[in-house]
Amino acid sequence: MPILATSNIERINEASLRVLGETGVQVDDDAVVALLGERGCSVVEGTRVVRLPREVVDAAIGACPREVRLAALDGQETVLRAGGPSVFWTGNAINLAVDKHVEPIDTGRFIDLVHVVDGLEHLDGMVSTCLADVPPPVRGLVGMRLIAENCLKHVRPCIYDPRETKGMIEMAQVLADGRSPAEWPIFSLGYTAVSPLRWSGLALAAFRESSGHGVPMMVNAEPAGGVTAPVTLAGELVVGNAEALSGVVICQALEPGRPLVFNMGFAHVMDMQTTVMRTGGVENGLLQAAGAEIAAFHGLPSASWMGTESLVADAAAAYENVVTGMLHVMSRANIVWGVGNLESTKAMSLEMAVIGNDIAGALRRAQQGIQVDDETLAVDLIQELGRKPDYLNHPHTLAHFKREYYYPRVTNRRPRGTWEALGSPTILDEARDRIAKLRALPTRSIVSAAQRKELEMIEKKWRERLT
Repeated sequence: MPILATSNIERINEASLRVLGETGVQVDDDAVVALLGERGCSVVEGTRVVRLPREVVDAAIGACPREVRLAALDGQETVLRAGGPSVFWTGNAINLAVDKHVEPIDTGRFIDLVHVVDGLEHLDGMVSTCLADVPPPVRGLVGMRLIAENCLKHVRPCIYDPRETKGMIEMAQVLADGRSPAEWPIFSLGYTAVSPLRWSGLALAAFRESSGHGVPMMVNAEPAGGVTAPVTLAGELVVGNAEALSGVVICQALEPGRPLVFNMGFAHVMDMQTTVMRTGGVENGLLQAAGAEIAAFHGLPSASWMGTESLVADAAAAYENVVTGMLHVMSRANIVWGVGNLESTKAMSLEMAVIGNDIAGALRRAQQGIQVDDETLAVDLIQELGRKPDYLNHPHTLAHFKREYYYPRVTNRRPRGTWEALGSPTILDEARDRIAKLRALPTRSIVSAAQRKELEMIEKKWRERLT
């Protein structure tokens, strides 16, 4: 059942259009303000507040491709379109959770994380993190290189200085043997509005500096209920939709036809008891699922973030991932971020990534639903066997059990006797065992020695320019 009826999506969207047309958004870049003015927007005199009329918003949505292509480094391609299906990515973070404490993520720890994630079969994209031993202006660029050199997933660098996106495009062309990011979109980008209703100079520079190459861009709204948006979920959706719509208008003004992901899935709510910005509450799941439905209403792909406030990989982290993740996939969110995140996205955990991989597989199976046709109804088989309990040995069972049933990697499915004989391992024990096995596997990479040298030269050039 959808989170929102179509009539309620229409009401929310009408409210957002009213906010955009009457209140407007702050745009902290004079050149972009001027560009929007040329597109038919009005500017409040003496300010950078831009009012966006309905027809401008509608035109920008119409200019967006209905499909967004994402390629993995192994050559596989995913096409995102409104209504799913879902793919799963890791999340950004500043620390690595180790037992009950955290450590900064340096390049060595990040390489280890990338290598482990590469072996997780239900994860489709690797997101870079805040690298503690790399100067901030090139953290995203270095993260992109390290991902490419140590895995075969889709690459999602984060932007720490908008100018480094030029280096990312150069790296992508090296990895693609000269093809453009539009031809082989092995990496994508994104940036977030400053809620409420403001696009910072950094965000606008990120949009501008990366324009002109067809790089898929995720336009992120991140309202916080009770702080930067109304405490009511419907009111928060009005703000988030307005922020994302204004981002679409800006991106299409800078690069008409740029492929965009409409992301209302970073919405938070503030816990009124602790003041923590929650990522794993059921309200987050509802907001982000509704955001996916609103994106589909606009005809655009969507994103969301399944998270947890837990500080360790425990039962709380798992159940919050399942609650939020299930709401997301049932509302057909295209990209589900955050696999492996803890502590309101501040930390990554290897154990949680492995457990989250099992959760992602289960969520993907749930989204597939139940196939009903003559073969799966199996009436002839039921009549053939009658009251004989002989289905186990029948060819029909052998032909279908792998597709019909999902088999997790670290979740216990053994009877007690077998489990005790193995030492009574918990899911954390199983996750750590799998981490050890994944670490022992050889590194997979498409990067040749010549390409590696070119990537290092690009990185060196941008380090000298930006640091």
